Amino acid sequence: MTATLPTYDDVVAAAGRLQGHAHQTPVLTSRTVDEEFGAQVFFKCENLQRMGAFKFRGAFNALSRFTPEQRKAGVVAFSSGNHAQAIALSAKLLDIPATIVMPQDAPAAKLAATRGYGGNVVLYDRYKEDREQIGRDLSARHGFTLVPPYDHPDVLAGQGTAAKELFEEVGPLDAFFVPLGGGGLLSGSALATRALAPQCQLYGVEPEAGNDGQQSFRKGEIVHIATPQTIADGAQTQHLGDITFPIIKRDVNDILTASDAELAACMAFMATRMKVVVEPTGCLGFAAARQMKEQLRGKRIGVLVSGGNVDLARFCSLVGAA
Repeated sequence: MTATLPTYDDVVAAAGRLQGHAHQTPVLTSRTVDEEFGAQVFFKCENLQRMGAFKFRGAFNALSRFTPEQRKAGVVAFSSGNHAQAIALSAKLLDIPATIVMPQDAPAAKLAATRGYGGNVVLYDRYKEDREQIGRDLSARHGFTLVPPYDHPDVLAGQGTAAKELFEEVGPLDAFFVPLGGGGLLSGSALATRALAPQCQLYGVEPEAGNDGQQSFRKGEIVHIATPQTIADGAQTQHLGDITFPIIKRDVNDILTASDAELAACMAFMATRMKVVVEPTGCLGFAAARQMKEQLRGKRIGVLVSGGNVDLARFCSLVGAA
């Protein structure tokens, strides 16, 4: 299996395909955060990426490699929202029909954006139905090419370009905190980290209520869980992938968790002090770094902010409560 895993060369190739299509997102700093940590903290803001999340990178990279036959037949994907929007937008840019399987309780903003980009949305119950099986059935029935949200070599290579940009802009880091759902962003980031900053301590961060990745990392094999109840809807995955997990097991130093309350507090801080809107999942890295700030004093820290797609009413409710 190891011989067939994507490498950093695939991340470099993805960066070439994304040139002129994806934004090179800004790296923000905060004097308040630096003082709180006693360290230098760099936020890679993928909430300011096209369609509001890092997912555009992997989706566009994957779809840009379709054959003419695949482009004509169309793509199908399943997603809680960000991969859905990313596939729909990428498909629109590449003139590929797109069908997206989304949970019926997905944020209204994510559903509206996916449809707005031209995606044909198929709804399902995330607590009772299997989105992966629905995707496979649609693929078999209509000849669509299935592009999963994380367990795909082109998807994770595309996601790794965000970390590549961060290291190229700010140089080596001592520690790097990356949100973790199914592992596409973390495994892609791992390829870039080991190539560009091999001594950097790399941490994946998932919601406390859905720590399947942490369990898998400790056990050395993929652990499956029920759909977790968490405000971090982008990380409500039930398991890591057959491609993402071996890279994570090999290249990541540890898997950490953050509570919903910690995520809401980080959302509030970033809105009030840094003037950016970040969805709960996007705050996973920041929340875990805050937990470890005593250990990080005097160091250079990277935090990957994965997305900013959250309903305004929901955002106001969470931030207000925090």
